[in-house]
Amino acid sequence: MDRRIGAISPPGRLADPAEGIGSEELALATRNHGMPLESLRYDLTPPGLHYVLVHYDIPAADANTWALTLCGRVRTPLTLDMAALRSFTAVTHRVTMECAGNGRALLMPRPVSQPWLVEGVGTAEWTGVPLRTLLAECGVAPGSVEVVFTGADHGLERGVEQDYQRSLPLEVATGRDPEVVVAYAMNGAPLPPQHGHPLRLVVPGWYGMAHVKWLREITVVDTEFTGFQQHVAYRYRQTADDPGEPVTRIAPRSLMVPPGFPDFMSRTRVVRPGPQLLEGRAWSGRSPVVRVEVSTDGGRGWHDAELTERHGHAWAWRHWQAPWVATPGAHVLSVRATDAEGNSQPLKQSWNRGGFGNNVVQRVAVHCEAAGAPDDGDQDAADHLDSPARSHAGSPAPSPPRSRADS
Repeated sequence: MDRRIGAISPPGRLADPAEGIGSEELALATRNHGMPLESLRYDLTPPGLHYVLVHYDIPAADANTWALTLCGRVRTPLTLDMAALRSFTAVTHRVTMECAGNGRALLMPRPVSQPWLVEGVGTAEWTGVPLRTLLAECGVAPGSVEVVFTGADHGLERGVEQDYQRSLPLEVATGRDPEVVVAYAMNGAPLPPQHGHPLRLVVPGWYGMAHVKWLREITVVDTEFTGFQQHVAYRYRQTADDPGEPVTRIAPRSLMVPPGFPDFMSRTRVVRPGPQLLEGRAWSGRSPVVRVEVSTDGGRGWHDAELTERHGHAWAWRHWQAPWVATPGAHVLSVRATDAEGNSQPLKQSWNRGGFGNNVVQRVAVHCEAAGAPDDGDQDAADHLDSPARSHAGSPAPSPPRSRADS
C-alpha cells in the first residue's frame, strides 16, 4: 500500500477510553443520518426519515442511461436497461432494514466509525424484480456457489481502493423466503438518490451492508468471494487478527417511541403523571418476533406488551403497545424482543471490534413532573437530568467490553 494512501485511509481502530467523538466521526454522522425515533409511529418510514449510510459518494446516476449487467458463470450474459427491468413481473415487499453498526457509539471501547446510537433503521416497501427471476433468465451454470453485487459507489477504505461489493450464497440469491429483490422503487416512487437511484438490492432479514445500492453488475462465481466488504469490513471480531464470523442476519431488536416531550440537548423525556400508552416496533431477521416485554423500573421487572398482527409482512417490524401509569419522579423504561427461534435481546451489550450487531435492550430515561410543581423543579429532578445514566436516544452509558458469549 502506498504510504501516502495509508496516511489518508488508516486501518480501523478503537477510541481511547477518554476520547470523545472526533471531527471525522462527526463528519460521517453529518453525511449519514438515523431515523428519528418518533417516526416509529409510521408503519412505513417516509424516505427522508429512513436511515441512510453512504460509504463513499452518492454517484451521479441517470435512469435513462443506466444498465445492469448479469455475467460470470451464466449461460446467457445479459445487459438490461431500466425499461427492460420494468418489463419483468414486479413484486413489492415490506422490509425493515437496519445498519449492522446500529448501536456502535454506545460500546466501550468505542470502534471509531459511523457513530450510530440506535436510530440506524427504517421500514419501506421496495418494488422491483425478484433476483431469482433474473438469474433464471440468464441461466446459472452448474457448480456456481455465490453471486457478487457491484455498486457504482467508489472510494477508499482502510487503504483499499474499491467499488462497493458484496456477495450472497447462491441459495440465498435464488431463494423464495426471503425473496431478494432488485428494486427500482421505494414506497411507490422511484428510489431517491441516497437510497440507490435508480437500482439497488434488497435482501430481507439481512443487515444493511448486504443491500447494495446503485447496482450495476451481478456476477455469478464458483469460488468464495473475498472482497473487502465481505472478508475484512463486516466481521464479528474480538481482536485485530481474529478472522471473525461474517455479519449476516439482523438480531432481534425493539425500540420505543420516546414518550412525552424532550429536553433539547439531553433528549431526556418529560411526561405528565397518569396513564400513558407506551408503543414502538420490534423486528428480527432470524425469525418472526413472537414476544415483546416492557420494563418501567430499570429492568427489574418485565411484563408482556401487546403485539399487532403481521398482516403478511414477514420481514417487516411489528407494532407493540403497553399501558403505563406514570408517577412523579425518575424512571427508566426498557423494551426487549424475542423471536420464534428464542433469540432475545441481551440486558448487557456484547462487544466486537467493528461495533456490529449491538442489540442490547433500549433504556429510556423519563422524568415525571408532579402536577403543580414549580418550573425550576427540585434538586432530585436536576440531579436526574444531569445524571450520566441518561444519554442520546434514551440509551445507557456504555458498559465494559464483553464477549458475544456473555450476552
